[in-house]
Amino acid sequence: MKIAILDDYQDSVRQLDCFKMLDGHDVKVFTNSVRGTGQLAARLTPFDAVVLIRERTVFNKALLEKLPALKLISQTGKVSSHVDVAAATTQRIAIVEGVGDPTAPSELTWALIMAAARRVPQYAANLKAGIWQQVSAVPEHNPLGVALKGRTLGIWGYGKIGRTVAGYGKAFGMKVVVWGRDASRTQAQQDGYTAAASKEEFFATADFVSVHLRLNDATRGIVTAADLAQMKPTATFINTSRAELVAEGALEAALRQGRPGFAGIDVFETEPLPQDSPLLRMDNVVATPHLGYVEKDGYELYFRAAFQNIVDFANGTPKNVLNPEALA
Repeated sequence: MKIAILDDYQDSVRQLDCFKMLDGHDVKVFTNSVRGTGQLAARLTPFDAVVLIRERTVFNKALLEKLPALKLISQTGKVSSHVDVAAATTQRIAIVEGVGDPTAPSELTWALIMAAARRVPQYAANLKAGIWQQVSAVPEHNPLGVALKGRTLGIWGYGKIGRTVAGYGKAFGMKVVVWGRDASRTQAQQDGYTAAASKEEFFATADFVSVHLRLNDATRGIVTAADLAQMKPTATFINTSRAELVAEGALEAALRQGRPGFAGIDVFETEPLPQDSPLLRMDNVVATPHLGYVEKDGYELYFRAAFQNIVDFANGTPKNVLNPEALA
């Protein structure tokens, strides 16, 4: 099969142990992204299969209709709203899904919490500039860092990642408060954590709020400007899930207004993030380039499953097919 692997920004996939699973196939790895249906169609027209790294490229109806040779989309992890499943099915393009693991995104979440709490990136950057123990020239953004013990960690979304992060919070001596669906809050209470009585209380009392929700029509923009405005000036908002969970422009405005006072962000509405993004100029923001799942053990897991799905499809024994009607 002629296979395209898209958006490998770090050119790391060829270095993985599992890459040899595609020996015998014609494989092209793209290390840069293109935008626009026309550009994507021109790039992908020759390929029988594409491997998607999470949600870095959107496959909408317009694009899928321009790819008559495409037979297979192999997704690392699970498919989200970035692929038009109905359109793919109509075009007889099978979609196969892989597996995931909460470890890497959970650990990155905790790294952002600790970095934001102690202002580590700001101190480190200023130290290289010859500035000792200073975070910012702006007085309100130059407080001492804080310890986590005794503070309140708010978690919205008590799935695999949320539960793991809650465990980290408990280990650090934090009070863990959970908000989400009734079933999530009930499970959190059974696990020994506190369920917030209301969303208002959740945002108003937490010292750190971390969101761990899937992005869909129901959750898009679910964190509103009003929610952020209830946070303490000393509080920190953490997002390693999806940027679109927050209402457009709400976080930047909230940070400028000082509620919350700080943020740790790994996900953005436009990725790669443009260099002129206002978030990159805010000294009360710790930002990372969508590293939540970008980690060697996780990559081996994700791509081994994605490549095995391609091998199975090529051998005439497709597995893990999201839309089996496409094979009818």
